[in-house]
Amino acid sequence: MADFSFLDNDFKLLKNEGLSHKKNPLETEQGAKIRMGGREVIQLSSNNYLGLTAHPHVKKAAIDGVKKYGAGTGSVRTIAGTFTIHEELEQKLAAFKKTESAIVFQSGFTANQAILSSVLTEKDVILTDELNHASIIDGIRLSKAERKIYHHVDMNSLETALKQSMKYRNRLIVTDGVFSMDGNIAPLPEIVTLAEKYDALVMVDDAHASGVLGENGRGTVNHYGLDGKVHIQIGTLSKAIGVLGGYAAGSRSLIDYLACHGRPYLFSTSHPPAVTMACSAAIDVLLSEPERIEKLRRNARYFKNGLQSAGFDTGKSETPITPVMTGKEQLAFELSNKLLEYGVLAKGIAYPTVAKGEARVRTIVTADHSEKDLNDALAAFSKAGKELQII
Repeated sequence: MADFSFLDNDFKLLKNEGLSHKKNPLETEQGAKIRMGGREVIQLSSNNYLGLTAHPHVKKAAIDGVKKYGAGTGSVRTIAGTFTIHEELEQKLAAFKKTESAIVFQSGFTANQAILSSVLTEKDVILTDELNHASIIDGIRLSKAERKIYHHVDMNSLETALKQSMKYRNRLIVTDGVFSMDGNIAPLPEIVTLAEKYDALVMVDDAHASGVLGENGRGTVNHYGLDGKVHIQIGTLSKAIGVLGGYAAGSRSLIDYLACHGRPYLFSTSHPPAVTMACSAAIDVLLSEPERIEKLRRNARYFKNGLQSAGFDTGKSETPITPVMTGKEQLAFELSNKLLEYGVLAKGIAYPTVAKGEARVRTIVTADHSEKDLNDALAAFSKAGKELQII
């Protein structure tokens, strides 16, 4: 009888190269410090930028959602799974992103898949940054449109690709707002200028910019003062927002089209009431507690400066995502293991998540971290870095 023994050798190779994933089950709610394996450690690997996963207002909204509407919705959005709270959340997101309309998906991953697979045809072309997120890559694979890859944040490369794409009906430039492994910000003003010059559309995935950049965390578009000049904005509800899901914001015609053709939207049960109401409450927190975002930015600067002063290479990061570059894959995991030994959870990242030879330990500080937390983490990095001869 056939089985999956053919995968055994492949998995052994991954383990030998140190590329298999080890899970770290948490025993507490997500926070600046967590408990795992019976001990408390400083958390530097979570996307919980603003600490909203445990915010009292957000938790209460989730509980209220269950009490009022039940545990689930029992249907997809287009049949019987749209509650008033779903539409209220989408209206709130559209206002937050300063667009005509918005639509919520089960995840940021499926938002990218829905848009890229449904909006364009073989008459169109997608121009994509070579370091865009995997969800963008997979969405492009599902699209019938042609594709051109431009060098990372290289505007000369993008312009060359645009010049070569004038025969297509539509040209769509797709970029991350903040790149998830390096923490650098896309040069959106230059991208928009080129888009206007070559009559192209622009799509920005703001997964790691939502709640981080811009006024009240509105994202990269607002950060650069480009409201109204970017055609599609993708956001996540599972990072700084602290809950689960993704969304697209843009023109009413775009959103109406996605509601009819976005397959993840059409064929997946809608978000349960607890998730929907918690996401809505989190947006309220962004608007009412901007000091959380300021604290996040201060913490990010403090920690990044501390790592650099210690002699670590933090790449080109401009945001709370701060990689500690090791280059060698095994060294990244050795550093991660040493840090855990010293009370810090900071995961090693290697191929295929990043290119071979560009391994790193990726850190993300949050608004919940105290200065003592950051100093303790910096001390652990310094100790582990010296022992491994990284610094």
